[in-house]
Amino acid sequence: MASVEMPRGSLPVQNTSRAKKLQYLGILSGFTAGAWLGAAEAPTKLVTIGIPPMVISLIMVIGVFLARWSLPALILGTSSVRADVRRAPHLIIWAVLAGCLWAVANTLTIFAIRDIGLSIAFPLWNSNSLLGIFWGFFFFNELRQAGWRRWTGVLGGALVMCAGATLLAIASSTQAPAGHSLRGVWAALGAGILWGTMYIPYRKAYLTGMNPLSFITFFTFGELGMMSALAVSYTGLSPLWQELTSARSVIFWLMLGGFIWVIGDLFQQYAAKYVGISRGIPLSNSNQLWGLLWGIFVFGELHGRSSSTYLQVIGGSLLMMLGAGAIAFSSAAADEQARWKEAAQREVRRYGVEADYVEARMNGRQAADELVKPSRSAWDWLLVAGASGIFVLFAAIARVPQMSLHWGPVALLIAALLLLLLICGLALWRTTRFN
Repeated sequence: MASVEMPRGSLPVQNTSRAKKLQYLGILSGFTAGAWLGAAEAPTKLVTIGIPPMVISLIMVIGVFLARWSLPALILGTSSVRADVRRAPHLIIWAVLAGCLWAVANTLTIFAIRDIGLSIAFPLWNSNSLLGIFWGFFFFNELRQAGWRRWTGVLGGALVMCAGATLLAIASSTQAPAGHSLRGVWAALGAGILWGTMYIPYRKAYLTGMNPLSFITFFTFGELGMMSALAVSYTGLSPLWQELTSARSVIFWLMLGGFIWVIGDLFQQYAAKYVGISRGIPLSNSNQLWGLLWGIFVFGELHGRSSSTYLQVIGGSLLMMLGAGAIAFSSAAADEQARWKEAAQREVRRYGVEADYVEARMNGRQAADELVKPSRSAWDWLLVAGASGIFVLFAAIARVPQMSLHWGPVALLIAALLLLLLICGLALWRTTRFN
């Protein structure tokens, strides 16, 4: 088939059937992200057995750091990361900035969990949905020419989710330790603001064609650097080391939480890429529902509470499910996607990235001059082996924390996570080869 000559800096119109397939893939990625992100917060309940929030967050970020390098090396190889960086080197700075925002937000969530509980803190920091809709509209032409039905679905769905979060926040007065509920609420809301802003670099990266697996590798330098600075300045170097040493028997569980978070965040990256941050963030914020399941059934957070508290939590969660459903059925139509192309063209012109490369990556394909098959070197396998060895080392000295857990629900939730991982992972591979 003959190619059509396109002006430099312009992007061709995407095939309609391909666009719909990518939209469905983005929606599936958003819901899968919610499940894994919700599970990742479960280890932070260790704050209730006396481990300081800063120590928990730092150890989780170490697990995140190991995962964000080893997973891309395993899936596509670091050669793919280097190729992306050569084409769009400016995105390294944006990725590091996003990582810094994530580290601060994650630390705030742990303070929130300590003060108001997991099932209550989740919906409060998920207020980042509304901020994500605003940033997507303001910077990246999302929801432009979307029509009133899709506007109603996305914005109305987000507002319904916030209404559900409000019901859950009301329950915080019966859930939180006396005198600390307000502090926990502010910590959770602060995390929501930082996480909502963090998605600006996400969308910027994917409109410029960068692979999510490449973006997260540099994202993690900002995470680890910022988190290390926060921990040392807040705790002090010597006390921090003492806390880490005393917590060595549970380091594995916290690092595992960071690893689980990376899997969820990777799916969230694909959701942001294929349905935008105005839809991807609310969909991945279904993690609140999973957090509710972990909080209630695994940790028994609401055990012994009044029936009105149960009604508030369950009713709020149902509202959030309805809101997420409304957003999922409000996928971007052709007119709106054309405006996405305009935002991508702006990035192409601003940073001098090749239009063909950006167009191929936005369509979930490799560029014509890229390798068809991923290439893994000995360095890649060394990264994977090194990260695995560190996890095995800490697993060998780990012990099960002395806290109340219900293992039946744990097994069911893990089975659901693995099923979603299999379904969405296969869909991403078959449709995009993880591009």
